[in-house]
Amino acid sequence: MDMKRSCTLCGGAVMLLLLGHMTTALEVPLDLPQPPTITHQSLKDYIIDPRENIVIHCEAKGKPHPSFSWTRNGTHFDVEKDSKVIMKPNSGTLVIDISGEKAEAYEGVYQCIARNEHGSAMSNNIVIRQSRSPLWSKEKIEPITVQRGMSLVLQCRPPAGLPPPIIFWMDNNFQRLPQNSRVSQALNGDLYFCNVLMEDTRNDYICYARFPHTQTIQQKQPINVNVLDIEAMNDTVLAAFLNGSDFWGDSPSGERAPTFMNPPGTHSTTMVLKGDTLQLECIADGLPTPDISWSKVNGDLPSGRFSVHSFQKTLKITEVTEADGGDYRCLAKNRLGSNHHIITVVVRAAPFWISAPQNLILAPKESGMLTCRAEGNPKPTVTWSVNGIPIENSHKDPSRKIENGNIILSDVQTGSSSVYQCNASNEYGYLLANAFVSVLAEPPRVLTPPNHVYSVVTNSRALLDCASFGSPLPKITWFKDSQSIVDGDSYIIHKNNTLEINVARPLNSGKYTCIASNSLGNKENHVYLEVKEATRIIRQPGYKVVQRNSMAVFECKVKHDPSLFPSMIWLKDNMELPDDTRFEVGSDSLTIHDVREDDEGNYTCIRNTTLDQDSASAMLTVVEQPDPPTDLELTDQRERSVQLTWTPGDENNSPLQLFLIQYEDSLHKPGVWVNMTEVSVTSTTAHLELSPYAYYSFRVLALNDVGLSEPSAPSRQYRTNPARPDGNPSDVEVIGTSPDSMTITWRELTGLESNGPGLQYKVSWRQKDLDQQWTSLTLANVSQYVVTGTPTFAPYEVTVQAVNDYGSGPRPEVVLGYSGEDLPNVAPENVKVSVQNGTVAEVRWDAVPLSTVQGRLNGYKVSYWKMRSLHKQDPEPVKPQELIFHGSEPEGLLIGLHPYSQYTLNIRAFNRKGDGPTSSNHIFETPEGVPGPPADLKIKNLNLDSLIVKWVPPVEYNGHLTGYLLKYQPINTTDELGPLKELLLPANETSITLENLKHSTHYKFYLNAMTIKGSGPTVTTEGFTMVDEAPPAGRMFGSVNSSVEEDHAVISWEYSGPDRNVYVEYVVDNSKEPWKTEFVNGTRTYQIKGLKPGMSYRVRVVAKDHSDTTVHSTEEMLITVPAMTSKQVDIATQGWFIGLMCAIALLILVLLIVCFIKRNKGGKYPVKEKEDAHQDPEIQPMKEDDGTFGEYSDTEDHKPLKGSRTPSNGTVKKDDSDDSLVDYGEGGDGQFNEDGSFIGQYSGKKEKDTAEGNESSEAPSPVNAMNSFV
Repeated sequence: MDMKRSCTLCGGAVMLLLLGHMTTALEVPLDLPQPPTITHQSLKDYIIDPRENIVIHCEAKGKPHPSFSWTRNGTHFDVEKDSKVIMKPNSGTLVIDISGEKAEAYEGVYQCIARNEHGSAMSNNIVIRQSRSPLWSKEKIEPITVQRGMSLVLQCRPPAGLPPPIIFWMDNNFQRLPQNSRVSQALNGDLYFCNVLMEDTRNDYICYARFPHTQTIQQKQPINVNVLDIEAMNDTVLAAFLNGSDFWGDSPSGERAPTFMNPPGTHSTTMVLKGDTLQLECIADGLPTPDISWSKVNGDLPSGRFSVHSFQKTLKITEVTEADGGDYRCLAKNRLGSNHHIITVVVRAAPFWISAPQNLILAPKESGMLTCRAEGNPKPTVTWSVNGIPIENSHKDPSRKIENGNIILSDVQTGSSSVYQCNASNEYGYLLANAFVSVLAEPPRVLTPPNHVYSVVTNSRALLDCASFGSPLPKITWFKDSQSIVDGDSYIIHKNNTLEINVARPLNSGKYTCIASNSLGNKENHVYLEVKEATRIIRQPGYKVVQRNSMAVFECKVKHDPSLFPSMIWLKDNMELPDDTRFEVGSDSLTIHDVREDDEGNYTCIRNTTLDQDSASAMLTVVEQPDPPTDLELTDQRERSVQLTWTPGDENNSPLQLFLIQYEDSLHKPGVWVNMTEVSVTSTTAHLELSPYAYYSFRVLALNDVGLSEPSAPSRQYRTNPARPDGNPSDVEVIGTSPDSMTITWRELTGLESNGPGLQYKVSWRQKDLDQQWTSLTLANVSQYVVTGTPTFAPYEVTVQAVNDYGSGPRPEVVLGYSGEDLPNVAPENVKVSVQNGTVAEVRWDAVPLSTVQGRLNGYKVSYWKMRSLHKQDPEPVKPQELIFHGSEPEGLLIGLHPYSQYTLNIRAFNRKGDGPTSSNHIFETPEGVPGPPADLKIKNLNLDSLIVKWVPPVEYNGHLTGYLLKYQPINTTDELGPLKELLLPANETSITLENLKHSTHYKFYLNAMTIKGSGPTVTTEGFTMVDEAPPAGRMFGSVNSSVEEDHAVISWEYSGPDRNVYVEYVVDNSKEPWKTEFVNGTRTYQIKGLKPGMSYRVRVVAKDHSDTTVHSTEEMLITVPAMTSKQVDIATQGWFIGLMCAIALLILVLLIVCFIKRNKGGKYPVKEKEDAHQDPEIQPMKEDDGTFGEYSDTEDHKPLKGSRTPSNGTVKKDDSDDSLVDYGEGGDGQFNEDGSFIGQYSGKKEKDTAEGNESSEAPSPVNAMNSFV
């Protein structure tokens, strides 16, 4: 199994982060005065797109915020005078609008200056150049004619662009031209042919150049190449081809050793800068095409940094170092010889920093030093500037001097802050670094956020920051849990005061304190470290070999810290899984359904957390049945044999195990294919033995671990000639079917075994040991024959021979058999029984004469049955048992008999035909044995020191009982047994009282019944004597525990007393109800059901004696049943509520009808007059302020209806009746019909009431009552 497992801490990104912890430069908080610092600038070499605006970045910070200015080509660039140039606010970034302008006008060298009152910082020199994609110069390209086998170079030579173009060759259809070790593109874009073939003739070799900045593609004129085979052409045809074309090659085109086309000769030199990528190229011609290999003279190629490309013709080395300089050998080799070329590589280096100057924070009167060290090849020149002015031209500063290229500052004063620039340059480039000197007096401050929590995994590195600032620079002291930390094996304190724990353990978790102190004060900060369990895959995916269309499951179970939540990513061949529903990602697995061939590959499981990750990989191999063999061929054809050959098919990832050859005989069994032979996978040829008179076709199948392939296509048909039979029928057998006949059977020959037409069988028989002639009979298409008139069980010799139209088969073998059997006619005699013990008896008899068996004696059958038990008067009928003794031995054993019983038996002989006559019955008796166990044993408490033992006699006496043996002994609380006492008891007793026993003691009892043969099986039980005084509560009980749910409680306890009389008692706390008692039934745990939620109960466990008196009790415990979670019930869906509402609605309807009829009994009257005639002081007029109105009240209806609500003050007003016409009328100004009746007199009121939202303060009515339920 190929498995790869890795575990990283978030890869290289984490390592860079860790390094960043330790190398962070000194930062001055932005709220403090400081000189400018350049924070962002454009690249030194800036190639612009002429179609877009030019953006030159320059960002800086400082206090106060710096101002910006620019130089161009060494002189001041006045941004305000150029309307096309804009400087961003609070920034030095320039945006140049080149629309309508030529971009060349803004090419040049730009430099940004950021300055404030404390100094000036300088950017790099930024060279602005416009990208260019010039057109290909027009040229006429003549056709090229080349002799087959010669080398050829097609030149591209694209126009010089900025940056250089990317070259590729295509045809007229924009398809890339195929390249290989013979035809390849060089680094300069030319197309090289090591040797040309006739197929290289074409007229569309086109070189394309793509310019990346402008995204334009230009093409060269197509090149026409004609390849000639001069040896196959006459002079006239050759002249016609060469007319008007360049001809390459004036020498023979045969095979030749390699020579170098590029670079030419045996030696060349190239230069490369340190850190760049080196590309060396060797292209050789030759026929056959040479193979290229690379090596370094006097050294090895750099491991991990070199690679070969372009069919081994290019050697690429990345991140070149000085050690990569030297000689490299390129070797070209074919079968005719080899050649080599030496390339000397010279490594030069642009300046690179050894020690770049760093910002310097000094307190007044302090000293410091700025260091600037750089290297290069050639060695760079180092110069200093201050605020952008060469230091030799700046004002003299007595506190500053230069020694060995370093600036030394001493006794600095407030206000002497500046920015220093260091420039290191040689012919290959330059470096520019700004470093400011800030003179401050500042007490310590800690910049790391307080109470920050760092999390790492076990055995990884932990880095705790204590970024600080102060002037003078503060000293940092670390503490863990108030203990001082010193730099040592367990801890490392870096120069930037970061505390490192190289191997973090759980014991390193906790609180860490760093204290920053200088002469102006102290400042402390607390951080916390959490060391978590590492993420580990504990069940890795395993190597899988699965069949196509089946399912593959990869497991990936992880163990991780409980506070981390790992994600799972699956990759296939280091790429994302295909977007296919067949791939099912589970929580700990990947399942691939319906596996296909393209699912094969390497699957990787990655389990990521925020802190670490683990991964494991496994291969998936997809197998299936092999492809069928092909190309079947018959050779070496003979009368009885032929040779078959074939070509194997694809194995499909599972090695072949064998080949299976099948044949079809279309003459005898058309369409039926029969397995013929198996052949080893090392052979694809088989010699096949054939039968006469058959029409053969053959096919081959291949077998691997998955299974058999589909059959190959059948071979051509091969026919063999007829012949006499090669064999006779097999499995010839003589079966006696009746006392006067026998049946001869045989297996017929198959059509293939017949060897010719007219197959028949010659059957012959004669009685053995008698001088008789053979009786013969010829039969066809049968497999048996019955011979009648035979004597009973007589031996016969039988033969069966095959015969066809071409002759008889070989001489057949003689088979011996017997004619049919008859039943034995004599019973065994002289039967004798010898009783050995109560359960075993031996029986003997005289064997019957073989002549009376009338067949082959199979054995004897002995039938026996129990007549009765000798200690009981009434017989017990028992079903007879039968023992079969095979063979001719006249004896046997009867086992499993019952002691002290009477038995009867008889015997008969039997053969294959059946049983003979039975012998006369023989009676025998078995002696006494040990009795069975007593049927029952019980113990009953009598008093404090006595027990009554009762038992039931055994079911099986097996003789005369002589008595009982009773044993007993005490048992302590640790189940240790005390001294054993024995009692012999008479046979007629079934109980005994044991006195003077120890109180409160367990006893174990053993009881056996006995006969003269000894004791029978033992029965046991246990008993317990009661205590003679009331023991203190809880004496026999241990700890008691409880767990409470919504409606029940589970009580468990420890108890060392007897379990038969234990009860759980409970009662509601602070109630006078009697205790409820529930029997425990021998367990140590009990569930009290039916408790009421929210109630408290007192509970105890008690043990009682036989008189139901409590003898032991636990302390009372108080349990509280939690209140049941409120279950909201929708009252509107309850049946009783719906019925109540219907009744109320019906009642209201009846009341409305009664009121309406009652109000109309008086005939025709205006409602207004009616109201005036009944001036009720309690009738309230309409209130304008709250929108309510007075209702008409019947003086007889002063009470609210049943079911209505009273007002909040508890009174019911007279005018609050629900039968007022105000509720039913249609207006306040009465309108009447001609007969004086009203027609909707309250319509106006009703509309107003509706408009005002029905906000009346009327007394509750049944309607209101109904609404109150909603």
